[in-house]
Amino acid sequence: MDKIKAGTGVGQDSVLEVRVELVDSEPEIWRRFELRGSLTLSQVHQVLQAAFGWEDAHLHRFVTSDPFAPLRPVDGEFPEVPQWLPGQECEEPGDWPEEDCSLDQLLALGSGGAFYEYDFGDSWIHRIGLVSRWPADEGSPTARLIDGARRGPLEDSGGFPGYEEIMDALADPSHPDHAEHSAWVADITGSDAPFDPAFVDIPAVNRALAEQV
Repeated sequence: MDKIKAGTGVGQDSVLEVRVELVDSEPEIWRRFELRGSLTLSQVHQVLQAAFGWEDAHLHRFVTSDPFAPLRPVDGEFPEVPQWLPGQECEEPGDWPEEDCSLDQLLALGSGGAFYEYDFGDSWIHRIGLVSRWPADEGSPTARLIDGARRGPLEDSGGFPGYEEIMDALADPSHPDHAEHSAWVADITGSDAPFDPAFVDIPAVNRALAEQV
């Protein structure tokens, strides 16, 4: 815990090239960013919400290791696993305010990697990996999406099993649930336009990031 309190001791701000992928997505859903290392995790949360099309309607957390990986006992006891949450939601000894931790600090604690979980029901797990870093200068953006593949799943679609079922029904007009799922998707997206799960609107994401971060 002392290591968490002390942070990383990083001095000059850096630009981090970070790749974020949705665990278990097939085909893979991913984003690649340039982010200031000094961004707090509450700001990184906003970045990921915008980039994957989430609506910030559910709880979230950051952790340094796969939240679903089995824990190994140390000296006969299971270690306390720290997690970073919005400050008002910190209730347990292992809970830390996300407002007080930077992206640089989280990645250092996770040896260059970390995880972001959104919606504890559907459990959308995002794996965050550091690709490279360089010193920031006055022209460095705070947050910029530079590449990605496929749009994020729809809110409340039931995790990947539910989302894949909805996509299968949309793609097949003869599917018995085609009309029902089509109406649901139109309601969720606010559009009757055909839903394209492969489309990523990078310029729109960057406009949102410029306003939010």
